Amino acid sequence: MVLPNFEKNLQKYAKLLAVKGINVQPGDWVKMTITVDQAPLARLITEEAYKLGAEKVIVKWGDDAIGKMHYQHQPTEVLTDIPKYEIEEVEDHILNHRVSRLSIVSSDPGLLNDIDPEKITAYQKAASKAFKTQLTATQNDEVKWTVAAAAGAGWAAKVFPDLATTEEQVDALWDQIFKTCRVYEDDPITAWDQHVETLKKKADKLNEIQFSALHYTAPGTDLTLGLPENHIWASAGSSNPKGEIFIANMPTEEVFTAPDTRRMDGVVRSTKPLSYAGTLIEGIEVHFKDGKIVDISAEKGDAVIKKLVFENEGATGLGEVALVPDPSPISQSGITFFNTLFDENASNHLAIGSAYPTNIEGGTKMSEEELKAKGINTSHVHVDFMIGSSEMNIDGIKKDGTVVPVFRNGDWAI
Repeated sequence: MVLPNFEKNLQKYAKLLAVKGINVQPGDWVKMTITVDQAPLARLITEEAYKLGAEKVIVKWGDDAIGKMHYQHQPTEVLTDIPKYEIEEVEDHILNHRVSRLSIVSSDPGLLNDIDPEKITAYQKAASKAFKTQLTATQNDEVKWTVAAAAGAGWAAKVFPDLATTEEQVDALWDQIFKTCRVYEDDPITAWDQHVETLKKKADKLNEIQFSALHYTAPGTDLTLGLPENHIWASAGSSNPKGEIFIANMPTEEVFTAPDTRRMDGVVRSTKPLSYAGTLIEGIEVHFKDGKIVDISAEKGDAVIKKLVFENEGATGLGEVALVPDPSPISQSGITFFNTLFDENASNHLAIGSAYPTNIEGGTKMSEEELKAKGINTSHVHVDFMIGSSEMNIDGIKKDGTVVPVFRNGDWAI
């Protein structure tokens, strides 16, 4: 590692994730998922969490090579048979300890490109159903949760193929992670406070207007998405039932809400690759009619995206509409990260599948049937894909039909 002051900045990053990300409070249980090659970061985060008064820190280790071997060698019926004790452990952590979840993503985005898509889909479906309690609690903000990144060698090679050595590639990716997460600031925590406030102002403005629909136009895109009554635009800061603020994604540049999944018509084209379940999917085109995805195709990864949409309940609907200006720092870096955490924060995006109940007034107290009646989509899956560019215009349509420019040439117009 030749990145200047790497150890110091990794320490700052670990502290930022513990203090500002999941906002560890005395007595908290913390569960971190992270790969074995990121053990130095895991140790620093664990140390910071205990300094802040965490009662217990649980680390769930992963390994890319072993994970791939499981897919290669386990029969599908074994791979999809999630043991009862694993489900019970997850439910105990969520229901009895309200565990704060910190997910550190670092894997090669194309790790499973040569694995049978049927097998990947089967496992994703099984895991989504088995761990539904965790998914629901997370989407309802019943627990604090943060998704952040670390520079894995396979991922770094994909992002920076022109750099000569693995060390240079990993350094370059760490540099981008530190930049986008404001780690190079003298006081990253204060810098994040200011950033959160900036995004909140945009969300507040959109909440005040309460558009009935959004109309997107760009090359290959002409899409109208309805918005439900009493929808809520959210931004970087979320809060659990105790009122403790956390940041779900680091980095983040988005404001987002749930569309009315009953009112979706038109076509949209993706502008960045999507890494889903270890497979890279590129050149996505989606056709909507009468509130449903009626056709989806991709130039690369077509079979995987089709299975995602047509073989998962609720996946023909959308669960999220997010606005990110093209001049955002991640977009202006000109780097494609092949990782949704970063690429979604460089681009307007939509999510296939479930909505966050927090995006509608009273949503966290509604049943699935009540949410559906309001146009809020429910599903076991939630997969973002990127549609924004400097050529995208978005109009907000009010209930009375008044049209208000929201984005012009990829940037805020409101």
